Amino acid sequence: MEQGNGHHNLDKISGAGLLVALGIVYGDIGTSPLYVMQAIIGKSRINEEVVLGALSCVFWTLTLQTTIKYVILILRADNRGEGGTLALFALVRRHAKWLTIPTMIGGAALLADGIICPPISVSSAVEGLEILYPNIQTVPIVLVILAVLFLIQVFGTKVVGGAFGPIMLVWFSTLGILGFSHVIQNPLVIKALNPYYAYQLLVEHPGGFALLGAVFLCTTGAEALYSDLGHCGRGNIRVSWVFVKFTLLLNYFGQSAWLMAHNGQYLNGRKPFYELMPDWFLLPGIAIATMAAIIASQALITGSFTLVSEAIRLNFWPKIKLKYPSAQKGQLYVPSINLLLFIGCVAVVLYFRRSTNMEAAYGLAITLTMLVDTLLMSYYLYTHRYNMWLVIVFLVVYFAVESAFMLANLEKFAHGGWVSVLICTILATVMFIWLKAGQIKAQLTEYTKLATYIDALKELSRDVSIPKYATHLVFMSNASRTSEVESKIIYSIFEKRPKRADIYWFVHVDTTDEPYTMQYKVDVIEPDDVIKVTFRLGFRIEQRINLYLRRIIEDMVKNKEVDITSRYESLHRHNVIGDFRFVVLEKFLSYENELPIFEQLIMKAYFFIKSFTNSEDKWFGLDSSAVKIEKVPLIIRAIDKVNLQRIYG
Repeated sequence: MEQGNGHHNLDKISGAGLLVALGIVYGDIGTSPLYVMQAIIGKSRINEEVVLGALSCVFWTLTLQTTIKYVILILRADNRGEGGTLALFALVRRHAKWLTIPTMIGGAALLADGIICPPISVSSAVEGLEILYPNIQTVPIVLVILAVLFLIQVFGTKVVGGAFGPIMLVWFSTLGILGFSHVIQNPLVIKALNPYYAYQLLVEHPGGFALLGAVFLCTTGAEALYSDLGHCGRGNIRVSWVFVKFTLLLNYFGQSAWLMAHNGQYLNGRKPFYELMPDWFLLPGIAIATMAAIIASQALITGSFTLVSEAIRLNFWPKIKLKYPSAQKGQLYVPSINLLLFIGCVAVVLYFRRSTNMEAAYGLAITLTMLVDTLLMSYYLYTHRYNMWLVIVFLVVYFAVESAFMLANLEKFAHGGWVSVLICTILATVMFIWLKAGQIKAQLTEYTKLATYIDALKELSRDVSIPKYATHLVFMSNASRTSEVESKIIYSIFEKRPKRADIYWFVHVDTTDEPYTMQYKVDVIEPDDVIKVTFRLGFRIEQRINLYLRRIIEDMVKNKEVDITSRYESLHRHNVIGDFRFVVLEKFLSYENELPIFEQLIMKAYFFIKSFTNSEDKWFGLDSSAVKIEKVPLIIRAIDKVNLQRIYG
């Protein structure tokens, strides 16, 4: 089932890799013990039947959802080393265009939950201080912690993971030790391994099914685990998960043992997680939990960066600035998404204020992502010729389980779940607008054969009556075929303002599904007059066309394929290299359009969003001092009838 090459590295296991995986991958799922059992009990009286049933649900959820579905199965479906919902979609999209809209919804839902995860994790940990200091204000502390967390993202996940790994090792060890110390006091909780207790809670206990919404919180980090495949590797994630799952279950069983010891009581603000701690360990325990909660946000943040970079490649998201903080593969930082997540997190903290209020908002949107992953993985298994019965079983089982979680989570909608659904809707709308507008533009972009204009370009190049525009004039082109360029480029050269140059270069960038491809092809259409360069760059390769083109030209000069010496006589005698000038055509919506209302709304929304994004020259990494941005009208459907009448006299 593995894809492509380089899987030896993907499956490689190392001590450092395991530590980085602990620091990056398991933040969300690793801190769920802070609030899951508390959310399950809520304001109700502690009931032994509910505790055992809920514990059984947690065990089987972590086993079915996280272990079997994600760690064992879906991690195998990597897109040349990359994971996540969009990476999985890229593997099947040629066969299933109908999955495009569900995939966008799933991706948007993951981003939406990335805004809820940091506030609930950090707030749950920091609120432990109220045990020692009842009057402390936790909201300002949470906001400061979140500000620091998002600030350090600029240094990259290698630095972050290296610092966070040892802390998470301490955290999971603490979870296991605390849980074990209470399990041995009440070993009867182990009987919750029997799925009958889960069945009894969900089917026979009044209101038991609704508790699935709280149970689901124990597995919300599973999708982030898949998204971070490119950062840590499959082998490191799988091996480290054995340790992580064991300590998580020990803690859940320990909390359940404590709850059963207090059967018939109310929590009254007590947090089962902190009740496991002896008094002498409470302050250091809160400190460790708070540090772990800071890391809890990391899985969703790094997953969000990966998701957005893939969304750009699929034309689901605007071309925003991407940064690669280190030379290590998989390292990525997206400034605008970092800012978006930070603003969203601050808003969530200020709106809900308490972690118990955030529980209702958390988890609802992510069920959409998991349902989408089930659809995509089922189709992936189908296209890779797996046994049809296995595909059907996988689809039916997980669609049923996740639909149950979805129905249970809908109970939360009016109590805060609407927040994550609203965020998800906004993000999915942006994705849809960007994709639809791209399709409209692609349908109406006209291309023309370069061969038709070779003689005209040569004559223009020699026409001394026209001032020379540049020695080397470079046009960025969307035309993937070697023999073609956009009609707008020809218009720009000959009509808008005649652009005389010695050599005309046409550069096309093709973004590939392979993350780290760096290839190029040169077609000398007319020696020393017209040259087309096509780059094939992986979706994780920074677009630095200025630098790459310079290297290509250096090689061409060595091979005597081109003469780049200035053709001004005085400069040519001294072997001065000619100047290079780039032209980037930037489209705007022409007034001369007669659009249906739907298309009009799509295009207006598209250009509104585009006004907040990078210009094309910055996306391509061009030297701004040598770039000319030309505005060209996008005429989608010209107005047919213009009722003008000429009058005389």
